[in-house]
Amino acid sequence: MKQDLRLNELPRHIECFDNSNTQGTDPVSACVVFKDAKPSKKDYRHFNIRTVEGPDDFASMEEAVERRYARLLGEGEPLPQLVVIDGGKGQLHAATNVFDRLGLRGKIALVGIAKRLEELYFPDDPVPLHIDKRSSTLKVIQQMRDEAHRFGITHHRGKRSKRIIRTGLEDIPGIGPETARKLLTRFGSVKGIKAAAMEDLVESVGAAKAALLKSAQPE
Repeated sequence: MKQDLRLNELPRHIECFDNSNTQGTDPVSACVVFKDAKPSKKDYRHFNIRTVEGPDDFASMEEAVERRYARLLGEGEPLPQLVVIDGGKGQLHAATNVFDRLGLRGKIALVGIAKRLEELYFPDDPVPLHIDKRSSTLKVIQQMRDEAHRFGITHHRGKRSKRIIRTGLEDIPGIGPETARKLLTRFGSVKGIKAAAMEDLVESVGAAKAALLKSAQPE
């Protein structure tokens, strides 16, 4: 990995970030940690995004990266040799902004992985690095990316389920958890469900449940 990624030191401690949200709701970021190319699950962290309104993946990434490394610096904890950002140039740029503010540029290697072609991007280099698809370097990075996605999605679903319960949708007879999730995923909020046209509700959950929703008018 040191050779493939042109690093100055062995990447024994690597961290990877990924974002999750549903149409901008319940945004979270996940940070997974690998040590000696193996998951260190006790070091995993998730972040409920606090400062971002709507589906802004770049701003969410910036908040998570800043919170992570401002805390490590403040507590004097060991820093990774490599940070992997799940996303292309935009997400990488957001992380680079944080590194600049915290004085970490040049101290920690930073790379973004773009999903479609599995290209690797470095700050200030517009040309992506293509690594042999069979290489152990790419396999470790892909494993980290997939693990960050899994960890983030698990937390996101738990957070969304709690919000669904708070909405009161499941208090409506005939509307269960899965129906509530489906409605919130499509319409974004209870307010969006109330404002939805009858035909859109029917399309989503069927005529009977659509009628229940319209008659209940949940707050």
